[in-house]
Amino acid sequence: MSKIIIALTLILFPLKSNEEARRWGQSGHRATGYIAAELLTDKATAEVHRVLNGDSMAEASTWMDEIRSDPNFRFMNPWHYCTIPEGMTYEEAGTPENGDVLWAIEKMVTELKSGELSTEQEAINLKVLIHLVGDLHQPLHVGNGTDRGGNDVRLQWFGDNSNLHRVWDSEMIDSRQHDGRELADFSDDQLTDELIEEWQSTSWLDWAYESSSLLEQVYDFEGDRLGYEYMFHNFETVELRILQAGVRLAGLINEIYDN
Repeated sequence: MSKIIIALTLILFPLKSNEEARRWGQSGHRATGYIAAELLTDKATAEVHRVLNGDSMAEASTWMDEIRSDPNFRFMNPWHYCTIPEGMTYEEAGTPENGDVLWAIEKMVTELKSGELSTEQEAINLKVLIHLVGDLHQPLHVGNGTDRGGNDVRLQWFGDNSNLHRVWDSEMIDSRQHDGRELADFSDDQLTDELIEEWQSTSWLDWAYESSSLLEQVYDFEGDRLGYEYMFHNFETVELRILQAGVRLAGLINEIYDN
């Protein structure tokens, strides 16, 4: 795979706890929002500005994490991930009673397309959608059901205590020292109209299977001390998944607001 150049312009916010490490860090989510914003139609851009009351998609992308401690929104906690056990399909495993990331994305899209939401609920749905499309593209958010999406895989990242999920959520990105609030920038010769169309033509179930298919790569290491070598073999995948998430998020929002 040739290197996909993305100038991720991001806010560093290292994750501390296992509960915090159950989603892309702020950097990944904001980059997804920046990328998507660049690919919206004019009409969709105006609608997003209206719904979010002037906030950017990058700002809105972390809302779902910021409200996790609010008892009124704890019912959303299972929506950040899904499980596809090894040797099974998602359809065979079934959707959990309290929902998961795939169930929640479908719910958000369907309700947003209905045009029947209150102003407040429309904003919540859009913020949730922005966040969950990012989450679904982090491979460990589609876990195999054995280790809480890599949270139970204890290791050291450049000598500091960590876990595998946290490495993929934030620590590889943070180790590259990407920061700032500029819009994500990617090379024109890499992101073609044909590639955008190809990525946007797939479904969120396809995106889940893509993440699941990457788990062999994610778990391909020996010992419990990771650093430069692991990042060398995996950082392009982090960039690719963030780029795909942004492109696909834009496709969904254009479909919702520009029909």
